[in-house]
Amino acid sequence: MKTRKAEIGILCWEAGQVPRGLVQLESLVGNSTNPDSYAFPVRFCRVKGANIHTILENPSREVLETMIAEAKAMVEDGVRAITTSCGFNAIFQEELAEAVDVPVFTSSLLQVPFAQKIVGRKSEVAILTAKAAALKPEHLAAAGISRTDNLHIHGLEGCPQWSKIFTSPDEDMDLEAVRKEIVGVALDALRARPRTGAFVLECTDLPPFAEEIRNETGLPVFDFITLVNYAYASL
Repeated sequence: MKTRKAEIGILCWEAGQVPRGLVQLESLVGNSTNPDSYAFPVRFCRVKGANIHTILENPSREVLETMIAEAKAMVEDGVRAITTSCGFNAIFQEELAEAVDVPVFTSSLLQVPFAQKIVGRKSEVAILTAKAAALKPEHLAAAGISRTDNLHIHGLEGCPQWSKIFTSPDEDMDLEAVRKEIVGVALDALRARPRTGAFVLECTDLPPFAEEIRNETGLPVFDFITLVNYAYASL
């Protein structure tokens, strides 16, 4: 039987609306918008109006409508699944999934219930996020997370280099310092909550650092790349 080319469409922030630090992070293999992160064909779509303010800080219904239109266009052009380049799009999971006739997986947060099941009820799951204050119960519920008593969320906004995304978007980051910050937050989380059995990295800029977190903590780490690989395998 002839099989179709499996291609995943990735809805990304608008060109020119990405903080300088995130542009630097895009150069790292594992980042969601780096084509070298994938062993299969993907298609990127820059969504007009999508940026740190309209997705992460204040989810915009207007931008959601644009995302739906772009997703439909990609599906009509042969794309077989849709994802996004920001984990905070979890809040739009149901609307996007209902709008198109292909699988939609908006966020690595969709893996949290799976992680909870595999570590057991006595263990906990740590979520590392770009900005803890912006990750609300609505995002968790939209990702199918019904149990929160064994979750603990750790934001990176307190890290000096990482926080330039929000405070100094036109400035470069020190990527080596960012690496140390991210791994340091994971290790601090484990020290504070030693019952942690797995990590889930919400932010799609964090997968380049997942392997070091695995090595340093000895725990499974789920991120955008584990999600997209799983989804692709299902196609």
